[in-house]
Amino acid sequence: QAQFVESGGGLVQPGGSLRLSCAASASISAIPTMAWLRQSPGNQQRDLIATITTGGRADYADSVKGRATISRDNAVNTVYFQLNSLKLEDTAVYYCNTWPPLSGAFHSWGSGTQVTVSS
Repeated sequence: QAQFVESGGGLVQPGGSLRLSCAASASISAIPTMAWLRQSPGNQQRDLIATITTGGRADYADSVKGRATISRDNAVNTVYFQLNSLKLEDTAVYYCNTWPPLSGAFHSWGSGTQVTVSS
């Protein structure tokens, strides 16, 4: 079964930066839109924070707009998410998936990668 493996999270001080990676075990080249989502502590749902189309069009949630860059490399089936000027409220588990989620060959969520912003 096709899966996503997110990595790159960690403990970061406010104002710092992180680059997250999401490696897919199957081809994403035919997936029209890929996304990053995050689940904050105490939040039952994953919130959409960024999407990118096969054509490279990127869109961002207001919460990360101006601080984030999403990109994809279909050749290596990987989606990236760069987040700068990290804030305490960026603390969350970050996931990638298709958008809408669970499309194509991808029928599950990865384990996510924990980002903790703390001084």
